[in-house]
Amino acid sequence: METALTRLVGVRHPIVQTGMGWVAGPRLVSATANAGALGILASATMTPDRLRQAIREVKSRTARPFGVNLRADASDAADRVRILVEEGVRVASFALAPSRELIAELKEAGVVVVPTVGARRHAEKVAAWGADAVVVQGAEGGGHTGEVATTVLVPQVVDAVGIPVVAAGGFFDGRGLVAALAYGAAGVAMGTRFLLTSDSTVPDAVKARYLAATVGDVTVTRAVDGLPHRMLRTDLVGSLERAGPVRALLEALCHAAGFRRLSGLTWRQMMRDGLALKRGTDLSFGQVLLAANTPMLLKAAMVDGRTDLGVMACGQVAGVIDDLPSCAELVERIMTEAGDVVAALSGGRV
Repeated sequence: METALTRLVGVRHPIVQTGMGWVAGPRLVSATANAGALGILASATMTPDRLRQAIREVKSRTARPFGVNLRADASDAADRVRILVEEGVRVASFALAPSRELIAELKEAGVVVVPTVGARRHAEKVAAWGADAVVVQGAEGGGHTGEVATTVLVPQVVDAVGIPVVAAGGFFDGRGLVAALAYGAAGVAMGTRFLLTSDSTVPDAVKARYLAATVGDVTVTRAVDGLPHRMLRTDLVGSLERAGPVRALLEALCHAAGFRRLSGLTWRQMMRDGLALKRGTDLSFGQVLLAANTPMLLKAAMVDGRTDLGVMACGQVAGVIDDLPSCAELVERIMTEAGDVVAALSGGRV
């Protein structure tokens, strides 16, 4: 199935595996790439040296295109961009809109730039700055999310920009892919569906918790870092929501110290990143400090397997997923389903 996305990044299928922190490592990314989709390596939780090692590990596992997700507001973003260019990475993905200068630097080096946005105005801005494509995440998506449903947001953005649009938020099968294409998107991006594969390194106990969840078990909370965050409702999430501001700030300081050790950042760099985050949002300084909770609480579940001490970000589709296929099986199944749906529609069998 050829679309503007497959032509742009050189993959066989219009499917993107999103750059999920602590989840989208070399094994998942290379398995996705070998299945003919676009795997995205999550770099925000890696040191620059580890990022370079991870890129080389992916390249040792696959000869197909893949991408790296970056934080545009990180104090070392320029260093990470240089690593991508030096290592010949095909695609640069961003969770926040990169600057015009950063986009220009990447494009000059031949890197395809694909920011993720949650609003039409943000898509228009990055398109005007030269982004090659844009991932548009609706409210159904996991992690940090907005309020506009994918079915409303995607057509808005498709009508507003002249670059390929990838739909994210609520996709897990071939029916969703066809629906996204009908809205004018060039493909779909999925996080939770790839997290729940046999190629994902997320511990089995955590996967089992996701598979047991219903749609009603997925919630949106601001208790973790002050921003709307979609995840499974657990006892820990309830505890965080009941915690007072003093306890929350003390816990955030502990998590910030842990993340500093893991990331290799200095306190000065973390403060700069926090101030950059505050400039891009309406968060108070207290909420910016709370943002330090996110990486470590995610690591507790996604790496350490502690569902009692960590949070489990996910999209609403977690409530309808009930199996753990390999990436190859998943992509093949989605494309077969999509072909069947298109055939049924074109044959008038609705």
